[in-house]
Order: sequence, then structure tokens, then C-alpha cells
Amino acid sequence: MHRLTPYVPGEQPKISQLVKLNTNENPYGPSPQVLDAIQAELSDALRLYPDPNAERLKQAIADYYGVTPAQVFVGNGSDEVLAHIFQALLQHPAPLLFPDITYSFYPVYCGLYGIECIAIPLAEDFSLRVADYLRPNGGIIFPNPNAPTGCLLPLADIEWLLARNPDAVIVIDEAYIDFGGETAIVLVNRYPNLLVTQTLSKSRSLAGLRVGLAVGHPELIEALERVKNSFNSYPLDRLAIAGAVAAFADREHFEHTRQAVIASRMELIGALQKLGFETLPSAANFIFTRHPQRNGAELAAALREHRVIVRHFRQSRIDQFLRITVGNPAQNAALITTLGQILAEC
Repeated sequence: MHRLTPYVPGEQPKISQLVKLNTNENPYGPSPQVLDAIQAELSDALRLYPDPNAERLKQAIADYYGVTPAQVFVGNGSDEVLAHIFQALLQHPAPLLFPDITYSFYPVYCGLYGIECIAIPLAEDFSLRVADYLRPNGGIIFPNPNAPTGCLLPLADIEWLLARNPDAVIVIDEAYIDFGGETAIVLVNRYPNLLVTQTLSKSRSLAGLRVGLAVGHPELIEALERVKNSFNSYPLDRLAIAGAVAAFADREHFEHTRQAVIASRMELIGALQKLGFETLPSAANFIFTRHPQRNGAELAAALREHRVIVRHFRQSRIDQFLRITVGNPAQNAALITTLGQILAEC
């Protein structure tokens, strides 16, 4: 265990008056219905354990996506859901495949569970080439849109990959799908090897509540339930279940805030282009951008001095990029103004 390299989450600095654009949190608060539902649970009932199967939430998710509750798994954030997936479904003699530039928790889980893996290089434009995954494997996993690039793989390409890997579990990690893509959940009834994960942390503005889910064939879900019940029978508390159910019920708030983020993303990309930045196409609530004349690490450090926090990765191929969460209009304006000042100073 001493050889494990753990995942490093985005910084949560304890600094006042900060423009925090480093962890892809939603700039808009959760639905008022969520807050009311959580408030209603603050009673003497907290002395009792929650429903270990979160049946209300599974039904709400099933109704929302047009599946059955037997096709739904829920956990304490999508990271816990992914951890159970790696343990229950991805331990095979053949290697697990995922992109070389992707969510950095995947290799951490492989190290934790002793899973052999191969990182498949993205194309020069950072797109994922599905043909590169046509090789012997013990499963395939990738985010869609990808992280930290924000690039979206069309649903037709996902279906092409599923049809050519019928004996391998393919996991599509859809943490950011609501900001510009079509969910692969529409394919789960046609492809029993497909498992789709999502989180309420981003588009539902509930990063602090910790709710994640997976949708797939009942046999895949049953395997996850066996692992979950061998690890922690009560992963979601009463407040999380109530809040998550309410989040799926308030479609109007979800759509309003989702569209606000999408509109702000387009405006942010345009403003950065005027400053000379080159930005990858994004279908997420963040953008991945670089300035051809300025070092990425230096830009991130200079922004921090002005109390604007973005994410910088030192990984090869992307060390000149900044990952910037799409904020509200005031936050985005502060970012652009600060970047303009920094660029003008050189």
C-alpha cells in the first residue's frame, strides 16, 4: 500500500474573496425544492438508519431516465460508485483500457485493486479515437465529455465501440454530460455490457451532498450491490436521499441553470479568444485553454496572486493548458479582467 499514489482532488482553499474556478462546481445553487426536502428530514428520524437500498431515489432515477429500479445503483458520490465498479467488474487478466489524458482516479483505482491497465493516447487534437480500443481488453472506461479536456465523443461512436466489444464491460463516466451531450443511458437496454455513471455534483449543484449513480443491465447492478453490501450497507444518508429525489423532480431549475452555464461557457470562450487563448471544444462546465506565448504554470500562479484559482496539470502534453470552471457572469468577468492585466504586464 505504501507504493500507491493517491488521487489529488482540486484545492479547496480557505481564502476569502476568492474567484474559485478550479473544481468544476456549479456557480448556481441547488433547487429550492432540494433545500426544502433536506429541511423536512431534519427531525427525530435522524436517529434511525436510512433506507440501505435508497429505493425512493432509485425509483426517481428510473422514472427520469426511463429504466427500471433494478437497473440503477447509487452511492456516496460517483467516485465511490466507480470504486465499486473497478472492484466488482473490471478485475480481469486482460488489461483495462482508458485514455492517457483522462480522469486521474482511474489509474489510482487500478493500483488499489491490482488491475493491469493500458493508457491509450488521445489524438493530436485530444479527441478519443474509438478504433484504438479494438484490442484485447478486460474492460474500457472513459469520461464523456472527457476530463480535463472537455471534448465530447458522439453517441454513435460509443455505440460503435459497444457493438465491437460485446464481452467487455464498457463504462461511460458522464459527470459532465448535461452541459452539452446526450447520455448513453439510452443505450443500456440494447447493450448489456454498458454501464453509465453520473453525479449530482455538477449539473444538479450538489457537490456537497455526495450522490452518484450508475445505470446498466440488472446483472451489472447486482454485482455492484454485492460489493456495496460487503463494504458499507448505508452509503447514502437520509438528507442525501431526500435532496437527490427533489433534484430530479425539479426539472425547471435544472434546465435553467444548465442553460445558464452553457451560455456562459460560449461567452467565456469568445472572451478568451480575444486575449489570444486557444481553447478546445468543450461540452462540459469547464474549458481547457492555453495561451501560445505564456507558460501555463506561470499563468495559473499569476492568477492565484490576484485571488483567481484555476486548475493546472503538470502532465505531459497538457502542461501548458489551464482548466477553468465556467463561473457565473461576475466570476467570468473577473477572470477575463485579471488575465488581461497579467498579459498586459509582460
